[in-house]
Amino acid sequence: MYTTTTPPKTNPQDMPPKGGYEPLTWKRQKLKTFFTVKKTLGLYVISTIAGSIGYFYAMRDVKREEIEMRSARQAMLPMLIAERDRAFLKQLNINREEERELMKNDPEWEVGTYYREPVYITVDNQFHEPRYQEFMGHAEYFDVTYRMLRRHFMS
Repeated sequence: MYTTTTPPKTNPQDMPPKGGYEPLTWKRQKLKTFFTVKKTLGLYVISTIAGSIGYFYAMRDVKREEIEMRSARQAMLPMLIAERDRAFLKQLNINREEERELMKNDPEWEVGTYYREPVYITVDNQFHEPRYQEFMGHAEYFDVTYRMLRRHFMS
């Protein structure tokens, strides 16, 4: 059988200590100050001066490096332009040989002409740069499209 009453408590009830509790502190307590106004301003001035000196030396090194990189870029530019032009002329030579190989069975075909009609305007001692479509005439469509649009893919 079950009873619905609770068993009696065996522990003593909690009571206040003898003499009562300590009085509550309700007045405002001031926090400890680690830095006074003078110390804070002094720390600010010292850190600003140290940061300015460090910035000055770092910017001096950055400027030196920028000058060096600009000089190196200017020194390398003629070589890079010459290499680009050499690769361009090499590709024109490959294109001419490809045309010669492609049209070798046509007896009336002469390389550099279109059925004996000159394709290029010939001016003495001047180079006529072909259009991009002529330059890439024997390349795959995907390669031509990629090279035309690659500046958009490289960002």
